[in-house]
Amino acid sequence: MDSNSFFRIMSIKMEPQLQHHMKNVYSCVALSTLSAAIGAFVHVFTGILSGGLLSALGSFGFMIALMGTPDDGKNTQKRLGFLMAFAFLSGLGLGPLLDAVIAIEPAIIPTAFFSTCLVFTCFTLASMFSDQRRYIYLGGTLMSLLSVMTISAFLNIFMGSTILFKAHIYLGLIVMCAFILYDTQMIMEKRRNGDKDYIWHSINLFLDLIQIFRYLLIILADKESNKKKK
Repeated sequence: MDSNSFFRIMSIKMEPQLQHHMKNVYSCVALSTLSAAIGAFVHVFTGILSGGLLSALGSFGFMIALMGTPDDGKNTQKRLGFLMAFAFLSGLGLGPLLDAVIAIEPAIIPTAFFSTCLVFTCFTLASMFSDQRRYIYLGGTLMSLLSVMTISAFLNIFMGSTILFKAHIYLGLIVMCAFILYDTQMIMEKRRNGDKDYIWHSINLFLDLIQIFRYLLIILADKESNKKKK
């Protein structure tokens, strides 16, 4: 599909206001990804800050701060600052996992990143160009699957089952891909209903992206580790 065809389809599928909103959403996702990458870099290559419990609490705190600061049209820079801080600390929190992956094979990281971008783009386009509201009804099912995954992960702390762990990782990847479909159409529906808060809308897609990256890191590292054992 060439660029002219792409934008022609976009104009058919989305009204101008929605196109502008989605452009802002994905700009925020891109900035958040860059901020997260800087956070990960700081952990891996400097001794200034390290990911851990404090970074997790900090990222949660900034997300709550963003949630508690409604968009009034005048505080965009402040809210963007909260978003970038949240993303930075989220990337910093990936540091320990990145350390473990680097110890196995450093090339896994760019492979996982580009794979994540490809998956994210494909599922985003699939959601945009599908029948409107088709994937919104996935919400209940996805939340139920997340609950099951949370319970199984907790139980596996005591069981230590490798099979259950792998099932959790692969199911998690599938669920996050489905969340891209769901969240994209939810954002579009919210905008059509008058919700213009593109900064808050971008958080859901950013979380989907970073979780897919996390799952791919684990899957690729596990495969590489098994290969080296043979």
